Amino acid sequence: MPTLVYWSSHSRRRLLLTVLLLGSSLTHAAELAETDWLELMPKSDQKALEQMPDIDHNSPGALGTFTEKGGLKQSKGLPAVMYSTKTVAAMNGKHIRLGGYPVPLETDAKGRSTLFFLVPYPGACIHVPPPPPNQLVLVRYPKGLKLDDIYTPLWVTGTLKVETVNNDLADAAYALDAGVVRVVQESDL
Repeated sequence: MPTLVYWSSHSRRRLLLTVLLLGSSLTHAAELAETDWLELMPKSDQKALEQMPDIDHNSPGALGTFTEKGGLKQSKGLPAVMYSTKTVAAMNGKHIRLGGYPVPLETDAKGRSTLFFLVPYPGACIHVPPPPPNQLVLVRYPKGLKLDDIYTPLWVTGTLKVETVNNDLADAAYALDAGVVRVVQESDL
């Protein structure tokens, strides 16, 4: 009988250690799980977006002027949710991995993008009205990344901040200090 008690105690320690290690791994994995763009938008904005009427694609934004001054800013006359700077406070300071498409703003001497907006869908702001400010994230990446095409999807990992960004090109409600930026690979999907 004492052997059984010893074994049970030992088994409990092994189980506890396994649970702790697994919990640690799951916590780390959860920390780097993909963040959905809708998580950056308050529930009230999500509901308003769902109820929004179709948008006319024959707008000045359809002319492909997104790289010109104000090109990512919303034109007048859209539903209020399209101008929203409302954020989700719980996202402030959170370490996230967000997938999206780049709109380059600054490059270093080697031509690598060090500052860019990340948008939720390819061609955002070219053929449709741009996303609302709470769906634009300013990414700061001092290491820089060579970007040949704005239609190349990226994974951006770093610390998200609720931060109002007013830029000549666009307004954003979030900024992200990126630790890792990489092109999405087919094996990621």
